[in-house]
Amino acid sequence: MASFIIEGGCRLSGEITPQGAKNEALQVICSVLLTPEEVIIENIPDILDVNNLIALLGEMGVETRRLSEDTWSFKAENVNLDYLETPEFLKKSASLRGSVMIIGPLVARFGKASLPKPGGDKIGRRRLDTHFIGIQKLGADFVYNKEQQIYNISAKKLTGAYMLLDEASVTGTANILMTAVLAEGETTIYNAACEPYLQQLCKLLNKMGAKITGVGSNLLRIEGVKSLGGATHRILPDMIEIGSFIGMAAMTASEITIKNVAYDELGIIPDTFRRLGIKLERRGDDIFIPAQKEYEIDTFIDGSILTIADAPWPGLTPDLISVLLVVATQAKGSVLIHQKMFESRLFFVDKLIDMGAQIILCDPHRATVIGTGKRPMRATTMTSPDIRAGIALLIAAMCADGKSTIHNIDQIDRGYQNIDLRLNQLGANILRLD
Repeated sequence: MASFIIEGGCRLSGEITPQGAKNEALQVICSVLLTPEEVIIENIPDILDVNNLIALLGEMGVETRRLSEDTWSFKAENVNLDYLETPEFLKKSASLRGSVMIIGPLVARFGKASLPKPGGDKIGRRRLDTHFIGIQKLGADFVYNKEQQIYNISAKKLTGAYMLLDEASVTGTANILMTAVLAEGETTIYNAACEPYLQQLCKLLNKMGAKITGVGSNLLRIEGVKSLGGATHRILPDMIEIGSFIGMAAMTASEITIKNVAYDELGIIPDTFRRLGIKLERRGDDIFIPAQKEYEIDTFIDGSILTIADAPWPGLTPDLISVLLVVATQAKGSVLIHQKMFESRLFFVDKLIDMGAQIILCDPHRATVIGTGKRPMRATTMTSPDIRAGIALLIAAMCADGKSTIHNIDQIDRGYQNIDLRLNQLGANILRLD
């Protein structure tokens, strides 16, 4: 199990470019199963979750070629459906949350798919009902083997349908969308997710020959086509990494520039950090964060304590809640952090409390942070429970007084590409122990 040793108190300086978006990469890479023709995807992040998905597709018979550091070619001409029945597939796909999005393309193109309960972060229940109910409405049958915990899906014919999703699930919308593009007739998806990464998937599918309208809204209409062709697509920069860098700059009182952020796709993320008192300036498509000795949390207009809560897009992405919480510990003032989606994502705050943070965990979904101003946190030893908590703990360690140790950093590596090397180039002092 790899670990980070972090020397706290180092100021950062310089420029850093965000990696390609992990969540988009997992969606668009699964979409290559929809066509036998070549699909080229640019700006793919070199991280564990994405690399494991690419490897899984290769084992399934998809021809994968790395054209450059961040560009891959995929050609799913000879997919081996028998591989889906092997213990190797069940083991590999079970360890990867993004593997759930191969169901839609496989059912759409081949009429069947199998999948064990997917893995990923231990942040609470992450149900798949939205995926399965939507695909069932298109004509697929689901059989769940409780003993083996395997989902078997089959469809003799897929037909377009109207559906109102019970939740605006991003991966659920993506899976249903990729099934519907090859279904006969029109499909209408209401209460669809509309995150930028979902919009990117729609744009790629339309390049491949799909007929999707309503992109960017929560009402998608898909006119099914008989087949899809090849295309080239470029992934957006990762908004979660961008938010993480903003938080790091604020916590360490550093001046940095985040390059090529696709600012117009960031939604309310910049303004949310501004409400915590963090100054940031848009310069073209870059974000400049000046060094701040202190920052103060805003209040609501009537003077009451600010609440920051996640919500479906264009609301605040839940993946930044952990970062915003740790950033608030070094601000002046108080804020209520409300993480609505996952009931275990806030359980890492006990580690921040051990470091000296003033946090009241109200319940599994809410925490009140009482900002103490720029007072160095205490160095400690901790273990990363998931990707986003892991980066939050890394940020805390970077502003702590002394050396901190973070174990189980494979969780961080799942979502952040060479994060130690890139931050060390800005002036951080992070040592990786394998």
